Amino acid sequence: MVTTDFFHDRSVLVTGATGFVGRALVAALQPQGARVRVLIRSSQALAKVGVESVVGDLTDSASLRRACTGINTVIHAAGFAHASSAATPEQSTRHWTINAEGTFQLLDAAVAAGVERFVFLSSVKVAGPPGPHCVDEAWNSPSDTPYGQAKRAAEARVLQVGRDFGLHTVNLRLALVYGPAMQANLARFVRAVQRGWCPPLPDTGNRRSLVHVVDVAQAALLAVAHPVAKGQTYLVTDGCPYSGRELYLTLCQALKKPAPHWVFPAAILYGTAALADKGLGLIGRQGKPVHAALDKVLGWACYDSSRITRELGYQPEWTFQRFCAEQWKRP
Repeated sequence: MVTTDFFHDRSVLVTGATGFVGRALVAALQPQGARVRVLIRSSQALAKVGVESVVGDLTDSASLRRACTGINTVIHAAGFAHASSAATPEQSTRHWTINAEGTFQLLDAAVAAGVERFVFLSSVKVAGPPGPHCVDEAWNSPSDTPYGQAKRAAEARVLQVGRDFGLHTVNLRLALVYGPAMQANLARFVRAVQRGWCPPLPDTGNRRSLVHVVDVAQAALLAVAHPVAKGQTYLVTDGCPYSGRELYLTLCQALKKPAPHWVFPAAILYGTAALADKGLGLIGRQGKPVHAALDKVLGWACYDSSRITRELGYQPEWTFQRFCAEQWKRP
């Protein structure tokens, strides 16, 4: 993946280290001999981490300065990750405060401390929905969510700081991340299939990109170490876009749930979602949450990550099928 001694005795700060992705980053760095330090929000998490820790958060500039002191490399995985949360003024403010301004403050602390390398774990949500085709890093449609807008602003600052101060800075735009202990939309989809709540999904011809958390860590270490990555932005996926139908059938097989031979037509599912959203609107629920949840399975979100493979040698090891087969092994 990288030269065997690149990370040996290199000081690396990981933010968000108690989170889903952050734990995988720490686990990938430790066998490489890196001196890992983590920024954590509570001293109660110290025992869970097992490496040098600094208590603080992205809104506390003093804690960021302490965290960056004596550090060579920062891998920034912390953030407010509720990409689909309602665009209320409070939520929008929180996205901007944590995901944008928090990154700005961390960059300031990194520059002041003489950090040489900074990798930012961003999201495909920095751009708007790609529509019925697969897109690469050139896709530049404006984001339609406060989360994506804040992440996009953070990306821009990361690259600007790299240019202004000579840092090795890289943005990684992650597709939806899966793996053990995953949360949010994909975890809810798994639970729905487990409990028999998910209707038999049709094949709409859509494609959605995912990436395993272990491969995210691989991409991050490559972005740190590879000289070609400096000043670049890369998409990160597992290279195998899936249809909603494929995801459904894969889960049914892994969970030992018989998949019905019939399906609900997409038009009926979307029509039902529209009625449900209308009912929720009558009781004050904003947006179209049911339609959005359905679209996260049957809609398009396809991204081409061949550039990071071509330039950095990234080779994803996992597919969703392999993950499901190993996660729910037959006795």
